[in-house]
Parts: sequence; C-alpha cells; structure tokens
Amino acid sequence: MTAALPPDPLNTLTLDQLRTRTSVKWREYEPDVLPLWVAEMDVVLAPGVVEAVTRALRDGDTGYDHGFRYAEAWASYASDRWAWHVDPALTMTVPDVMTGVVHALGVLTEPGDAVVVSPPVYPPFYSFVPGAGRRTLDAPLTPEGRLDLADDGALDRAFEVARADGRAAAYLLANPHNPTGTAHTADELERLCALAERHGVRVLSDEIHAPLSGRPGVDEVPTFTSVLQVDGGERALALVSPSKAWNLAGLRAALLVAGPGAAADLARVPERALDGVNHVGVIAQTAALETGRGWLDEVLTALDTNRALLAGLLGDRLPDVGYRRDHSTYLAWLDCRGLGLGDDPAQTFLERARVALNPGVSFGPGGTGHVRLNLGTSRAILAEAVDRMASVV
Repeated sequence: MTAALPPDPLNTLTLDQLRTRTSVKWREYEPDVLPLWVAEMDVVLAPGVVEAVTRALRDGDTGYDHGFRYAEAWASYASDRWAWHVDPALTMTVPDVMTGVVHALGVLTEPGDAVVVSPPVYPPFYSFVPGAGRRTLDAPLTPEGRLDLADDGALDRAFEVARADGRAAAYLLANPHNPTGTAHTADELERLCALAERHGVRVLSDEIHAPLSGRPGVDEVPTFTSVLQVDGGERALALVSPSKAWNLAGLRAALLVAGPGAAADLARVPERALDGVNHVGVIAQTAALETGRGWLDEVLTALDTNRALLAGLLGDRLPDVGYRRDHSTYLAWLDCRGLGLGDDPAQTFLERARVALNPGVSFGPGGTGHVRLNLGTSRAILAEAVDRMASVV
C-alpha cells in the first residue's frame, strides 16, 4: 500500500534539511546562497516513487531496461489528463530528453543542416544541436512571448532560410515554452505545423514540462496540448518525461513519441539510442505516472500559491520587475530591465543578494536583462529571496 501523501510537498522540508542534499542545486554555490536556479524542486518525493525504487534496489532489479510498461503508463496518463491517445508501439525509451533530441535530429536532418529555435529558449538547445553537427537558426518569440506565426514573421523567414538550397531542416519546439512558461494553444500548434509543412520543415517538440500545465476541469488556466494532437502534427516527433514534474532529474528517462506519419523516422533511430537507459529511472518514471497523480495535484496547488505569492512580493518590493504569471512550469521569467542592473542582473543578485538565478542572457536573443527564477520551493524561501533581491535595488 502506498504511503500517505505529505500535506504540502513544497513546504515540508526546512532550509537546513534541504542543505543536506548533494545535487548541483545545493552544491554549486556557497552555503549562504539561496539557490533558485536549476530545475530541481525543494519537494518531498511522491511516496509511490520512493516505494518503487526502494523495492527495485532491495530486489536487485538494477539490470538493463526492457518492455513497454513506461510507454503504457504515459499513454494512460496522457489519455486521462489531456485526451491524448498515444500508441506505445510508436514510442522509444531514451536516456533523457536532450539525448532523444539528438537522435531524432539524426534521422530528420543531415550534418550542417539548420535547426530553428525560438529564443529566449532552454540553453541546452544551443549546445546539443551544434554538438550533433547541426546549426541553430533563431526565430525569436514575439514581445508577448508567443510563437511568431505571422506571414513573413520570424518563423516564416527562418524556415525559408533553413530550407535554402533544398537542405533538410527541423524546428525544435519547447512546449510548454522554457523559460517563459507559455502554453502554446492548439490553434498556434496547428498553424505552426501548417507553416512547417509548407516549407518542408520537420517539427520536433520538447514536452518535458507538460505534466505541470494544469489540471483540466480544475485549474482555470490553459492546459497542455501536444503537437502530436493537432491537425498537421502527424509527421511530428515529441520527447516526454515525468522527470521535471515529479522531481526525478537524477533518475531520468524519456520517451521519444512519433506521430503516425513519423513512424518510419522512429524506426530509423539507431539502436544505440537505447544505450544508457537507466532501468531504475524507468521504474521511477513509471511509478510517478501510475501512483503519483494525487501527489502532483498537491504540488500544482502549492505552485499556484507560490505564483500568487511571487506576484504580490514583486509588486510590493520590486514593482519595476515584469512578471507574467504562467501555469505551465515552476519557472518564472522576470524582466529586470527596469532595475538598471545591466545586461545580466543575475550576476548582481548573486554577488550582492546571495540569490542564485539563471541569467537571461544564456537563453539567447530576448534574454538580456532577464532572469529565470525557480519558484518550486517553500513560501518562506521564496519570500526571503525576493527580500534579498529588493535590498540591492
């Protein structure tokens, strides 16, 4: 029997308890720094995940991964949560999302081809794509933080450049968008797929934040739509994982999911893509999907509280900081250009306030003067962090 849920997974552990952790979030900086940067939550893990991993270790179930239980668990979750019907036969388990991105690009494009991205965007897009022998091409978001889908807009122009001389090209989408937290609508995704099809560009979507996108019928916010759910998305590929939502970055494993029109592409992904799949990680991710839905709902409720708290704290203490409340990640994208702290305010906040944030400049064009703040922490830590940040202005 699964243990009882903690009453509030984000407000159970003290700062002293959190500082005993040895992950990068808590060891990158000196002990006096409040770390609100990398995508790890300060949370008590879902009991069902703890039980499943403990049982695997006790039983010595630590060999090579096999089977479709992970894909079947994702299919069940996606069907119940978003009416997204995933065929487990059109999936492949990969070590993590970015490894899956590299292998997918390997079958969609050739070395030297362009991969279009929409900055400000997840910084590893700018390192893994060149590492795979491809080149990035920017199609920035609009000032409102949406995909620029207009005729002769950023995506239209970038797709045309990417396909010059008849070369293959792909579009690497963050859905929901990291760092802005924007939940792309079904209409936007349909228009994106139509635009990509017109130019002959293949769509590859990083959908790791999907489970954080709200609860249909519960939250009065946009919920997640996969690019594979919309008209025109049949030839797309997507990467999914529970690792962000259930705080399992150290036990990660992901699924590469193909639309029906991309089945042949999935079949061409080389067998070496399976190398490095962590069987215990797969067990953890599967348990999260099968037993951790109630736990996630508790986390989503706590995150809603933190978003409201952050908005209020900024309004009181840092009113010149821009913040559009999203409901699709536990990351907050803060516009600090009004504070007069230069291109990289994260450096000032680290040096003078002892608060670690992600520098906006690392997210590409559009990131100057911004920071990314991880609000997946306790209310007390969040309040202290904003107080510290306000003290330097």
